[in-house]
Amino acid sequence: MKKSPQDLSQLLHQQGQLPSIAEKAELLLHLDHYVKQVISGPVTEQFKVANFRQGVLVIETTTAAWAARINFQKPKILQQLQIEMLPMLSAIEVKVNPGLNLLDAKPKQAHNQISETAAAHIQALAEHTEGSLGQKLKRLAALASRSRQS
Repeated sequence: MKKSPQDLSQLLHQQGQLPSIAEKAELLLHLDHYVKQVISGPVTEQFKVANFRQGVLVIETTTAAWAARINFQKPKILQQLQIEMLPMLSAIEVKVNPGLNLLDAKPKQAHNQISETAAAHIQALAEHTEGSLGQKLKRLAALASRSRQS
């Protein structure tokens, strides 16, 4: 006899480690959102709240330059968080994590257009090339011309 699957919300509210992990993840997400409201500007896209343990908030950033900018604002962040959310907060630690760029990297779209100059060069090369390579170069040059017209 198969066991029917349990509802995820029931699993999160049972005894054990899963509820505490879910609660901490939710707290970190909320803290990340709050800190990004306190700090303004382009730096908000370069960091995330990574952890909160023993009264220390850990913020990870992509480069040392961004870490320096956050460090300048640490007293302001610390004071606002202590007043409004976390009275038990004693310090903020800023760490550099270059791998953070990999998490937020968006795939780049392929640029599938050939410039007019490149198409002209390909066409000239095709006229001086024989065989199947010449034919393929001519088709490529023609394709470049058609894509510019559409």
